[in-house]
Amino acid sequence: MDSRQEVSRLLLGLNCGRPLERIHLPEVATSLSAKHDFDMQAFSFNAEEESLRQPRVVRVGLIQNSIALPTSALFLDQKRAIMEKVRPMIEAAGAARVNILCLQEAWMMPFAFCTREKRWCEFAEPVDGETIQFLQELAQKYNMVIVSPILERDLNHGETIWNTAVIIGNHGNIIGIHRKNHIPRVGDFNESTYYMEGNTGHPVFETTFGKIGVNICYGRHHPLNWLAFGLNGAEIVFNPSATVGELSEPMWPIEARNAAISNSYFVGSINRVGTEVFPNPFTSGDGKPQHPDFGHFYGSSHISAPDASCTPSLSRYRDGLLVSDMDLNLCRQLKDKWGFRMTARYDMYSKLLSQYLKPGFSPQVIVDPALGKRV
Repeated sequence: MDSRQEVSRLLLGLNCGRPLERIHLPEVATSLSAKHDFDMQAFSFNAEEESLRQPRVVRVGLIQNSIALPTSALFLDQKRAIMEKVRPMIEAAGAARVNILCLQEAWMMPFAFCTREKRWCEFAEPVDGETIQFLQELAQKYNMVIVSPILERDLNHGETIWNTAVIIGNHGNIIGIHRKNHIPRVGDFNESTYYMEGNTGHPVFETTFGKIGVNICYGRHHPLNWLAFGLNGAEIVFNPSATVGELSEPMWPIEARNAAISNSYFVGSINRVGTEVFPNPFTSGDGKPQHPDFGHFYGSSHISAPDASCTPSLSRYRDGLLVSDMDLNLCRQLKDKWGFRMTARYDMYSKLLSQYLKPGFSPQVIVDPALGKRV
């Protein structure tokens, strides 16, 4: 094995003992990529052949995109320009016969939650609003499940705003929603100005193509959040995100891959791309001078598998569509191999967590008598 193969093995892993295979996509898809200048890559995850089960191959797509107009433009123009920018990528996914497609966090707007300006709430819409109707038509046209993360306005509960993923079925129906569980309060991520922690638990949506969950953005930093989707039976968990290089880029290739390994499911990681400059400079109480942008959203969307293999990432600077075939039989095969569910000590963990939640909790720390501390 030459040095390049060895580096690839260490960085991307091996799938069933082999490097990932590239997929050749239809010409109509590649033509759309060339015409609209978006990165497009495609790979295949295999599973070992079984005697009692047929392969369960699902084709998954991830879309990362930049905004289409300056943030100073009229909000309706911004929103519709993004929709028209993303349309060719969705059409390319449809031409490539993608079964399940996931878009990035709050894809239908700039990620304005750094500014703390309430006017950006205008982008919020009901679960059956304009953005979802736009995608329902495409989902039905291409027989494709689409996961659409939006800024939701809950008309039934005082017009409360949530960070929500809407799961659209391949018949254009709405299967359900999931609201972001963990809200960041770090750096410029002032999201609790707009919405708070979600109230939908850790739902897994059984679609015609497989069981999927959605761990929105900051939830990827919480191992128990990943675990809960696995306990509920997810085979694929999407992580639609909006995160910048200075804050999280060293963590990006690690967390999702670790989640895929420890929970024996596939993970699709999606990050927006580009630098979004806002009309009014802002500060975030972190000692930095006022500035008009979040920093660079570094894209780099990728897919991780339960056997520790993963795809190369999409571009750090360009819009992109990542396509991947995945044999969902690999999930059970890795459960059987490693036995993580069997060897986990959930009874022990639940006892500790139950005690930790009580006001009188005392950490289980055994002090070395030689330290001379008073207990």
